[in-house]
Amino acid sequence: MPQLVTKPNNRQLEFDEVRLSVYADRILEGLDMLDKERLLRGVLSKLRREEVTGEDISSAFTMSSLELVTKEEPNWKFAAARSLLTTLYKKAAHNRRYKAYSDEPYGALYPLITELVQKGIYRQELLDFYTKEQVEELGKCIDYRHDLLFDYIGLLTLSDRYLANDFEGRVMELPQERYMIIAMFLMHREPAEKRLDLVKEAYWAMSNIYMTAATPTMSNAGKKVAGQLSSCFIDTVDDSLEGIFDSNTDVARLSKMGGGIGVYLGKVRARGSDIRGHKNTSSGVIPWIRQLNNTAVSVDQLGTRKGAVAVYLDVFHKDILAFLDLKLNNGDERMRAHDVFHGICIPDLFMEAVESRGEWSLFCPHEVKKLMNWKDANGRPLGLEDFYDEANGQGTFRDKYAEAVAHPILSRITVQAIDIMKRVMKSQLETGTPYMFYRDTVNRANPNSAHGMVYSSNLCTEIMQNQSATVIESEELVTKDGQTRIVISKVPGDFVVCNLNSIHLARAVPADVLERLIPIQVRMLDNVIDINNIEVLQAQYTNSQYRAVGLGTFGLHHLLALEGIRWESEEAVTYNDNLYEKINYLLVQASMELAKEKGHYAKFQGSDWESGAYFESRGYVDGEHEGKYVTTEQWKALQQQVQSNGVRNAWLFAIAPNGSTSIIAGSTASIDPLYELLSYEEKTTYKIANPAPDLSEKTIWYYKTAFTIDQHWSIDMASARQRHVDQAQSFNLYVRPDIKATEFLELHLHAWKAGLKSTYYVRSRALTIEECESCAS
Repeated sequence: MPQLVTKPNNRQLEFDEVRLSVYADRILEGLDMLDKERLLRGVLSKLRREEVTGEDISSAFTMSSLELVTKEEPNWKFAAARSLLTTLYKKAAHNRRYKAYSDEPYGALYPLITELVQKGIYRQELLDFYTKEQVEELGKCIDYRHDLLFDYIGLLTLSDRYLANDFEGRVMELPQERYMIIAMFLMHREPAEKRLDLVKEAYWAMSNIYMTAATPTMSNAGKKVAGQLSSCFIDTVDDSLEGIFDSNTDVARLSKMGGGIGVYLGKVRARGSDIRGHKNTSSGVIPWIRQLNNTAVSVDQLGTRKGAVAVYLDVFHKDILAFLDLKLNNGDERMRAHDVFHGICIPDLFMEAVESRGEWSLFCPHEVKKLMNWKDANGRPLGLEDFYDEANGQGTFRDKYAEAVAHPILSRITVQAIDIMKRVMKSQLETGTPYMFYRDTVNRANPNSAHGMVYSSNLCTEIMQNQSATVIESEELVTKDGQTRIVISKVPGDFVVCNLNSIHLARAVPADVLERLIPIQVRMLDNVIDINNIEVLQAQYTNSQYRAVGLGTFGLHHLLALEGIRWESEEAVTYNDNLYEKINYLLVQASMELAKEKGHYAKFQGSDWESGAYFESRGYVDGEHEGKYVTTEQWKALQQQVQSNGVRNAWLFAIAPNGSTSIIAGSTASIDPLYELLSYEEKTTYKIANPAPDLSEKTIWYYKTAFTIDQHWSIDMASARQRHVDQAQSFNLYVRPDIKATEFLELHLHAWKAGLKSTYYVRSRALTIEECESCAS
């Protein structure tokens, strides 16, 4: 039994078991049915040294609580969190030189901000745009009781990855202060007369965990030495040496700031194509992908992890067969790229050929442009990748494809479509990828098709925005005032930027706060666009022209369990349809109201928003698809308001994976089913048990786990949601390693026919998949 306890200021006290008992009462308050005596026995068994520190005692409470976590007693994870909170409170108080009390563990906000601004940790804007009195007023809004919403793994993740430390690594910022700093920074450019109210509203949304910001925003907002606030980016590579190398440089610059990257390579000429008339000289796309692979490994994300890059190629590109083998562990290692992720861009015509067991032809995009003489309105050559099919099999792609197949000179490789699909499925079962991107479905639903085309997606398959390559126009020596410079002129392409945050469905829906929540989320996302400083100028320009955002959701299975709705049911499909229609209505309405206040996005004219086609194509105004929460008349009124006022953001809805932030929020990730009733987080010397959220005798019956669920029900729910999501969903398929090929193929055909725009990973228990932190909003 210990005799002495050493406090952080080196003061020593006599060890007192009564004080242990009082502390146990405090961390167990409100956690019914947890046995204090069991906890104390575990604590005392860990305190066998004669002299211990206060931190040793807190750690003993934390570890003893974690050891008691089971499916039957999941609330021990909250007891462990409260013990960890005590440690954080004490460390912050010691490092910031204030006295922490159990009923007021936070210090003053203004001294924290001034100290960390002076140290170069916080940004100067926090003092430039807020007076001392205003900061003090905001400090009074901080409610430490919201810290009790965190379970242990959520709080540990938040403290390890997101809270601000000083340059010596000492704890300075506490959880509610992180939320307040994010709110202050995102609102600092708002008009002075409404700024504080908006900060308080953003803090309300985050501190109640009704929403989460994306990882880059959570980590970097308000901090000086940090990356940017957007989650990920998509580049389109020009078919030129300069374009390829410039793209690699842009990927490196964005990766070092913590961004996840998607790269579309469908315009790059295939292996064996000519270069400047010299036959069989092109090495194709694989060497350039290997170069991107090396960039991802060598240019890490803010010194913490290797970069995350996804590469996309069309299924009609001549290099597709080698592309599909990129991540396999056997074969020619010179044709492998193990550190990038890959996705394939698929037209309807290919899936029809798979289903009918027909032939499929592969082409070089450079040769197609040279021989087919297809031109755009400005006389620029077009390739197969520049066309897509409209609904019901009508459209341009299949016609152009037929022309290419019939061309007497154009070279091609002809294979069985099903053989390509077999290669796809083999790679997915071994590596989890390639992702599937259904290009016709995406472009048919693109509300901004008048201004461009969507060729591929991002690292997590939920972003669907217009893309085009940046092209070097000229390079010349210029002498001015005796100084000679090399001036390079580029025509900026559409370089996609993802700005994300997400609704915590299992908290926001039962609390009935969506009407209040979504407008502040949209404003936060929109402000990220103006605040963010992106090094790649074409990305900055695209961001300003479209002002695209991606509001998402997580905690779907958590919500269904609370509502008593089985995953595998028509009730769940209908619930998804109605809920996501309501979210979309509020989302479009919020962006329209913001446009009234600040103006619509620059390319609003000509869009489906302006014409009203956005509402018509989704069946919102025809009276035939009236939902539970939004009437046809409400949609008609909103359609008229949008046509009159515009929307602030060209794209609005995208459901990201939400890996890290759903852990912080203590809920299920994204739209995924629960992985396990009791999962484990591996640490260096121990494992942390993590039960399903709100696990009880009631909810356990609705928590059927991912690998036991019929995936066709998951596809049906995703299909119901997709009508309301103008971008896409990070939709995973969970399969057995021994799934039959016919069953696996049927899942892919079902996803395509059901109107999904993409599928993300194919997950099997045999796979360990390392995901992108940037996109885990």
